[in-house]
This record gives sequence, structure tokens and C-alpha cells, in this order.
Amino acid sequence: MDLLYVENHAKRRRKMRSNLDQDDPPSTGMEHLPLEIVHDILSRLPISSLVQFRCVCKAWRALAQDPHLVKFYLSTSTTKDPCLILHCDFPIRNQLYFVDLAAAPHQGKDKVKRINAPFWPMMPEFDVVGSCNGLLCLADSLYNDAVYVYNPFTRNHVELPKSLKYPDQEVVFGFGFHPKTQEYKVVKIVYYRNGHSSYPRARRLVYSQSEVQILTLGSPSWRSLGKISYQLVRRPSEALVNGRLHWVSRPRRYNPARRLVSLDLADEQFREVPKPDCGGLSKCNYHLVVLKGCLSAAVYCSYGRLEIWVMKEYNVKESWVKEYSIGAYMPKGLKQNLDRPSKIWKNALNGIVVRVLGLLQNGEVLLEYKSRVLVTYDPNQGKFKDLTLQGIPKWFQTVVHAGSLNWINTPIDT
Repeated sequence: MDLLYVENHAKRRRKMRSNLDQDDPPSTGMEHLPLEIVHDILSRLPISSLVQFRCVCKAWRALAQDPHLVKFYLSTSTTKDPCLILHCDFPIRNQLYFVDLAAAPHQGKDKVKRINAPFWPMMPEFDVVGSCNGLLCLADSLYNDAVYVYNPFTRNHVELPKSLKYPDQEVVFGFGFHPKTQEYKVVKIVYYRNGHSSYPRARRLVYSQSEVQILTLGSPSWRSLGKISYQLVRRPSEALVNGRLHWVSRPRRYNPARRLVSLDLADEQFREVPKPDCGGLSKCNYHLVVLKGCLSAAVYCSYGRLEIWVMKEYNVKESWVKEYSIGAYMPKGLKQNLDRPSKIWKNALNGIVVRVLGLLQNGEVLLEYKSRVLVTYDPNQGKFKDLTLQGIPKWFQTVVHAGSLNWINTPIDT
């Protein structure tokens, strides 16, 4: 069962009820409650329940799509367990699934649902650029050309204008929203080569040229911000904090230290952010994440141990604190050896064994192991728990998503 099935089923029920009594439609009573109470009730629903709520009748649909409720619902998203978008790139074409952890106790075994994206015929293979305020940004992984912004729960989507493309290029993406300017922006950091110059003995291609392209959603064209002096890891921005997108730079031959690099979506300037004194950011196995609104770094240590450092006060180096230390763990689901295609991901995660996804409301840490298993870790008891979800794909990459009925033209309060 997916979202399209739920909506079609609700439409058939409404049509049957309308045919039985067109002159005297039944009253639900919800319309007579004060709007503040209605918003408070609906804001407590998981997103999958809110989608079904709006399919009951026209009056309830209007309530669910009230812009004030949309803003209020987003503002309370941090008080609920997250919705997870699972991006599967196997076996034939890309698929999206969702898991509503807030609704999991009420869903029984049917917890993983497939999403039928309306633009699949035009873009069968894609990368998830990012998630922001209930919106997903997806980019064509075959030609790095088409880019869509999409709300999987309302099915609203828009294809963005085409940008300048180079014959031989490598692209790093970012997608975010700045609360002061109230603007959504998509960033393309393009690395490319002039002619056929390369380093034949290098283990990877070297792209000597760069250009930063940026699009404000609603604008007719992309703008160029010029060159970038950093070689960023080829992964989408992993953290949006204080209106800034964040990446980690690649080590260079004569400057092996990695750097934390941010792009302010307001003034569109790149700046370095102080990194923690943990020693691990000079290695390959690390990634960024947002925990309780703070920029955080998950660093891999010896013997499979994982440290999570949190920047308590943004851009203040002394505020980095080692918040969690997680020991090595082997999920049961990884004990079964599966034949994985040699080229399953266009944007490989470069040796990352375990990813920190976020925190649950009960204080547990949500983890993803080798793109195959979801695990929770209780820091108080030091215990792990595998999440057994019926219908979960064999291979996936998880995106923490704030499920919402929001769309691009809905203003978000600061």
C-alpha cells in the first residue's frame, strides 16, 4: 500500500457517500472546534496519518492544507520521531520508500511503504540531493542535468531550469533554506577538466577547474558564484545549520588536513568552520550530521569504535564536545552475505560502515549499517537493537526527512 492507493481509496469512499446523500453531507464536528485546538490536535499526528486525514472529505482537506497548520506542523517536527526516506538504487531503477517512525507502533508489520514519484518516466535514476522542510531535492544521476524538488506526501513537484553543463564533470550538490531570507536554494559545485589533460597514474580523475552554480527556487535561471578553492568530498551537503550548508574537504597532496567548509545561503559566501580536536577528520571514515539543531561530526576510531562530537555553540571551536562513544557492533542482518552489485551507487559513501542518522525522542541514536540495516543505540545502557521492518529493501541509503504538507510557496516563520 502506498500513498496513491490511500488517496484513491478515500476518493472512492467519498464518491459513494456523495451518491447516497448529496443534499445533506454528514458533519464531522471538527469544523466547529477553535482553530488553535484543531491545529494542536493535527500537529500531534504522524505525517502518514495526516495524509489520510486530508483524504476524508473536502473540509478536512482544507484544514490539513491550512498554511498556518503547515508552518505549525513543521515547527513541532522536532518533538516527534522522524520520517525516514529510503533511497534504493537496485535492482533495475531507483525507488523511494518511507518509514514513519512516529506512527510505527500503530502500523503493525506494514511499516515500509513505497512512494510512486510522478517524474519517474523522465528520470528513472537519481540521487537524493537533500531534504529540507518536508521537501526533497533529487538530481538525475545519469546525466547530472535534470533536478526536481518534490514533496512525497503531497506529490507536488517542480523541475528546475537547466544549468550549464561541462563534457567531463563531477558535481557536489546542496539544498537548503535560510530562515531570514525565506528562500530555498540549490547549489551545484561543478569540478571539470579542460580538454583531455589528466594524470594517468592517479587513482582517480583530477578535475582542475571548478564553478559554483546556485539557483533560488522561483528564479528562472542559475547564477554563477565563480570558482571554489576547496576540493569537496563528492557527497551532498550532510548538514544544514544556521542557514549554512556544510561539507568536508578532500585532503590534498601537500595539505592533507581536511577542513569543514560552509556556504551561507544568505550572502552566498564560503567560510571554514572550526573542527573538533579529535584527530579523526584527517581520515576518510567520518561524516557530518545535525543533532538537536547542532552541527555534529561522527568520527571512526580504532577497533570499530564511533565517536560523535557536537558543536554546542555554532562556529565556536571550544564548544565542540564528545557527546557519544559507541562501541563496535555487528547487526544480525549483516551476518547474511548478499551479493552486492559492483556499481550500485553513483555517489558511493567512500568506505562508511555505519552512519549516524539522528536522535530519537527517547534519546536513542539511530544508525544505518552498510546501507542494509537500521539500528538504535541506547547510550544510557550501552545496548543496540536492530529495527526489523517488513518490506525494507535489501540495499538503501537513508535520508532523515521532516514529513510535511509544505510546499515552496509556504512561508516559514523564523
